[in-house]
Amino acid sequence: MQDLASGSDKGPSFPGLAKAPTGIRGFEAISDGGLPRGRPTLVTGASGSGKTMFAMEFLVRGALQFNEPGVLLTFEESAEDIAANVRSLGFDIDALVATKRLAICAMPIDPSEVITAGVFDLEALFVRLEGAVARVGARRVALDTIEVLLTCLGNEAIVRGELSRLFHRLKERGLTTVVTGERGRAGDLTRFGIEEYVSDCVVVLDQRVDNEISTRRLRIVKYRGSVHGTNEFPFLITDRGLTVLPITAVALTYPAANERISCGIERLDHMLGGGIFRGSTVLISGSAGTGKTTVVAHLLDAACRRGERALFLSYEESPDQLIRNMASVGLDLQRWIDAGLLLIWAERSTAHGLEEHLGRLDRMLEDFQPQVAALDAMGSLIQIGSQREVTAALARQIDLMKGRGITAVFTSLTHGEEAASSAVAVSSLTDTWLLLRNVESDGERNRLLFVIKSRGMAHSNQVREFVLTDHGAELLDVAIGPQGVLTGSARLQQQKKVASEAAVLEAEIERRRAALAQQAAASEASIAALQGQLQAERAAFEAFVAEEHRRQSEQAIDQSGLDRQEGGSG
Repeated sequence: MQDLASGSDKGPSFPGLAKAPTGIRGFEAISDGGLPRGRPTLVTGASGSGKTMFAMEFLVRGALQFNEPGVLLTFEESAEDIAANVRSLGFDIDALVATKRLAICAMPIDPSEVITAGVFDLEALFVRLEGAVARVGARRVALDTIEVLLTCLGNEAIVRGELSRLFHRLKERGLTTVVTGERGRAGDLTRFGIEEYVSDCVVVLDQRVDNEISTRRLRIVKYRGSVHGTNEFPFLITDRGLTVLPITAVALTYPAANERISCGIERLDHMLGGGIFRGSTVLISGSAGTGKTTVVAHLLDAACRRGERALFLSYEESPDQLIRNMASVGLDLQRWIDAGLLLIWAERSTAHGLEEHLGRLDRMLEDFQPQVAALDAMGSLIQIGSQREVTAALARQIDLMKGRGITAVFTSLTHGEEAASSAVAVSSLTDTWLLLRNVESDGERNRLLFVIKSRGMAHSNQVREFVLTDHGAELLDVAIGPQGVLTGSARLQQQKKVASEAAVLEAEIERRRAALAQQAAASEASIAALQGQLQAERAAFEAFVAEEHRRQSEQAIDQSGLDRQEGGSG
């Protein structure tokens, strides 16, 4: 088994220890499967920390999801109050009671009305509890909160003895029990030392307020015979029950896809070797006004064009403002909203704590099921937590989306010298990092785009000018001048200069080509004249040779005739 609190392999839990799953989202991950089956568990905390909600969800989830009926024995509230309170979690207690999957034994006690005298025991309480267990065939029991009873009964020795007897009888019957208790003073887990009897598992709930932001925390202080997460884990009470949000309890086991998807900007896809990997995480950082949100909108628009669902969370702009602003660069986001492919959720980061933001994201991912999700202006979360806390919260958001195979996009505002670093220190957690930067020259400001990193793919190391037009964002090749990279008007001037120089060069080439052609023509004419003269001289020479041969031939004939005449006369 992998210890999710540390991410290391701790080996399997003890084979003899059976677990009862609570059904509370996230709790099984840190408890290695749930609470000890057939044993009591103490859930303690201050007033308002969520003890009763924990106990009730343990019972309701057991009845609904695991076919384990339960009994609630409460000393503080009536059955009607209990049903009304947990209705906000989406639980229909009356239906469970009607179908005999849950029994509620409400015994509200007013300490001012209790008078103790002589020797007493809690046998009547045991009988009532056992009757309810037999009536519904209970496998689970919750006692909320038994310390109210202890407050009313003065003889501590008798009360402790009766408590020991109660827990012994519950364990004998194999009932998985949750006992709630109030935190004591000076760090004591409970006011009456219940932890001395419930020694198998102890869960502490806490609620604290920091900078006017309330946060609930859960910690498993003790779990006999089982590995478990030992850190403090934030948890939420939502309209769907409790949700535990492990900070360091996410194992790196999500798959890695090889499929590429478009960013919606053609030349950016080219810089990334064909687009980003599906299910990867993209960080877009830059100073104010560099176009970060526009790049995000292009990526979401591309997802919707593919028929995929996209989620856009904004901490700075309202949906109407985003739709209007993106229309100025040729992106019609409203049509995707109307088609049900795009959901824009906007709220101030200061509206909730970090854990509540994570819980809301989790619910939206579960309900909307997007393939691409974007979180715009994540740096604004620094207003509700320290850098360490924000980084931890963002790491959980990244793992939440990667675990679902969702392509995640984040934007981060940088300032001055931080331009090449992430404002909330999550750059190491992202797969692709795009940096947008403003540059000022010749009285104007222009934008540049860099690919800082992109894991698992070949990508461009060159800078591109990033231009926003009325038909979308474009990437342009920068010009190189004597002073380095040129953008904007300087780029246009450099391009004009280069074009002018190219035109001058082309004209000079044409002039020289014409002169060369004239020279070639003159040379060819001269060559033709010389060749004509040569041919004439060759013809004259041939005629001379022929004439000389004819003369010599005639001369030889004449000599032969003379020789014959001289021979005849002799």
